[in-house]
Parts: sequence; C-alpha cells; structure tokens
Amino acid sequence: MRRQLNTLYVTTEGAWLHKDGANIVMEVDKEVRARLPVHMLESLVCFGRVLVSPPLLGYCAEQGITTCFLTPNGKFLARVEGPVSGNVLLRRQQYRCSDDPVRCAAIVRNLLQGKLHNQRAVLGRALRDHSGKLATADEAALTHAHQRLERIAAKLVDETSVDMLRGYEGEAAQSYFGVFDHLIRVPSQALRFTGRSRRPPLDAVNALLSFLYTLVTHDCRSALESVGLDPAVGFLHRDRPGRPSLALDLLEEFRPLLADRLALSLINLRQIGERDFQAMDNGAVLLREESRKTVLTAYQERKREELRHVFLEEKAPIGLFPFIQAQLLSRHLRGDLDAYPPFLWK
Repeated sequence: MRRQLNTLYVTTEGAWLHKDGANIVMEVDKEVRARLPVHMLESLVCFGRVLVSPPLLGYCAEQGITTCFLTPNGKFLARVEGPVSGNVLLRRQQYRCSDDPVRCAAIVRNLLQGKLHNQRAVLGRALRDHSGKLATADEAALTHAHQRLERIAAKLVDETSVDMLRGYEGEAAQSYFGVFDHLIRVPSQALRFTGRSRRPPLDAVNALLSFLYTLVTHDCRSALESVGLDPAVGFLHRDRPGRPSLALDLLEEFRPLLADRLALSLINLRQIGERDFQAMDNGAVLLREESRKTVLTAYQERKREELRHVFLEEKAPIGLFPFIQAQLLSRHLRGDLDAYPPFLWK
C-alpha cells in the first residue's frame, strides 16, 4: 500500500503559517509556536482564520501536499493543490462506470453492504458490551434496529436499481439514527439525540458528528486522489457542482467506525460534554475551539489503531483503510477485481 503520512490540523485563530527552508512554521502574535518538517506531511487543514503565506502554499503544492481551508465548525471552503495526478485511462473508466446503470448499481450495492454491516456492528457491540446494563426498552429498540438493518441488507443483494438502493440506504439510516440516542449513556439533556440535522447542526451530538464526518471526508478525498480517481464523480451520490461525490461514497463505509463510534466514545467517556459546545443566534450548535482540538487528537489516535482487513487478511492502521479501499476500487474499475470489496468492520 502506501506509507501512512500525517495531516496537520491548525485550529488556532489568527495563526500565521510560513515556510522556513523545508519546514512549516506557525506563529501566533509574532511568537513561534510550532515547527514541522514538510516531508512528514500529507495534507494541511486550516480551521477558521488561519493565514498561509504564498511561498508555503506554492511549496506544499510542489511537494504534493494539499492545503484545505474550513470554517471553524468544519464546513469546506477551499482547497489548494498542485497539478492533478492520476491515470487518465482510469478516470475514463470511472466516468463510463458512473454512467452505466448496471455497473454503477453493482458498486453502490457493495458500498451499502459495507455501510449497513458496520452500522450493525455499532449496534451489536453496544448490545454485547452492555448486556444486562441496558434498560429493557433500550435493549429492545437496539435489537429491533439491528434486525431491521439485517433485513434491509438482505434486500440489497438482488437489487439492480440505483434509485431503489438509495431508498434502502435512507431507510437504513432512519432505523440506525432512530436508536442512536440509546447508545449515549450520559444523563445530560444537552447531549440527547433526537435525529440527524445538518447545515447547520442543531444540537451538540449532531455538531460532533458533522465535524467528524468532515474529517473522514477529507481523508477519503485524499485517498481517492492518491490512486488517480476523480473524487467529484461518484456512484451512490449524484454529481453536483462543488461536491466530492465519490469521497462521500467512500465515506459511507467509514461513518460507523471513524465517526459514529468515536463520537459515542468521546461522549460516554466524558471527554466531550455540554460545555464543549456553543449555541449560535441562528440555532446552530458548534464545537468550541479547544474542544475541536480534543476531537482532532482522539481522531488521530483512532487512526493509529490497527484492524484486520477482511479482504486482504492483513492488519493495518485504521488511517490507511481509506487508501486501501480507494486502491481496491481502482483495481475493480480497471478490471483486475470482479467486484468492489467493501470495508467490513470486524
């Protein structure tokens, strides 16, 4: 595969990043706070009011390091990168496959099988780890949702319509998030989950989930570009100007492990609490700056954990899995693999 490199996240408002030789230097109020060799980096992600010097932007682009700018709460703003890499023949195959209803449905079917399997794993782990500790109603609701996800997954097997597959995905999401609040074991009313809300998130749990989904999407996009695929042309998500549809496709498999499960751990272990969020005048709820750093640290630690990849039958850091899946997808599009093998969390 590829060597796992690091992503540098800059969350300090007013930070100034500039180049010093082959190093990135961060200054705040004219005081040097950090220095990092560029060769250690894969990408640079800046949250909020962070300034980057033109020489550093150019140097990063030359070195194949992408610079991404996000709002303080993680909404994508802009991306600076060097010349587009990749095999034009692979991208042509990607575009043909996206336009072919039969081939497109086959990929979507496997993507969703991976997503539903991993969602069931989140619910199954809660049932197993807290057996006997859950309230009867909670256990019954989680068991019912787990069984419903299993039934929906069975319907995917013979479905050839992409629109129908999207419908099943929506049905599964409704069932999964319908019991998500049962997985939160802290009594705080400010950390209750009543349903998914986006753009903007309207409660603390949604704010945390949206922030984590942004981080995973960034990693998925980088993984796809590293193997030469076009992150804007997907299979499950329809093409839309400015939307990384293929990165969102790949994200679906990793939501349960890298975002949902991590969010639950942060809340249930009380690493994140109601004081880590702030309500805005428009009703949006956002993570505070210091809290974003806590989440970023936990996310990087989670990516260093090792898991066994079911298809490759090898252990690898979780942070490499988006790159593994991007490689497997490119091999399928080239014709080296009969089908796309989804990521299955065991």
